[in-house]
Amino acid sequence: MGVRGEDQINSMDKLRKVAEALSRNGFKAIYAENREEAARIILESISPTESVGVGGSSTIRELGLIEKLVERGNKVIHHWKKGMSEEEVLEALRGEINSDVFLTSSNAVTMDGKLVNKDMIGNRVAAMIFGPKRVFVVVGVNKIVEDVKEALERIERVAAPLNAKRLGVKTPCVETGYCTDCDSPDRICRVTTIIERRPSRTDLTVVLVNENLGY
Repeated sequence: MGVRGEDQINSMDKLRKVAEALSRNGFKAIYAENREEAARIILESISPTESVGVGGSSTIRELGLIEKLVERGNKVIHHWKKGMSEEEVLEALRGEINSDVFLTSSNAVTMDGKLVNKDMIGNRVAAMIFGPKRVFVVVGVNKIVEDVKEALERIERVAAPLNAKRLGVKTPCVETGYCTDCDSPDRICRVTTIIERRPSRTDLTVVLVNENLGY
């Protein structure tokens, strides 16, 4: 879903301020007007000979990057493939972390340039912190929040319930639409990370998109 009119001007200003904050925190920050521009920027930044790992991200898939990368010959490793056995999924998860380039999104990004996430397995946040040579985190304007408190609230009321529903798990938030800090065996919120500064051994670029993307 795009952003239009006065809201578009406000969102552009917000993204530029976030980009400045991310840069102060040591991240590379790139602004893209829409998903097409974001996809182009990322494709131009990846060599056809590099392996690419893709985390469990609806945002990356909305950009059509997997298809574009495969079409031009990149080795793409991702675990969202139908019919995969548990062993194949685990192999893919480990392969993503060891890839040359890792593509993912963040549940929320704060106005002072922090990346806030909750994971079930931890593979996504692990790869964001260390493993791949380069990481691209693609973030739509809908995921920009004021601070860490608001980021966690966004995850509990937006990202977690929608992801739990997508995964088809049986957690209370699927029914209620908000987190109740459940003790369900299907609980998807098991690992919480706040990346306050760029991890010192990771080349991490945040691509800020002036469009609503993902959960």
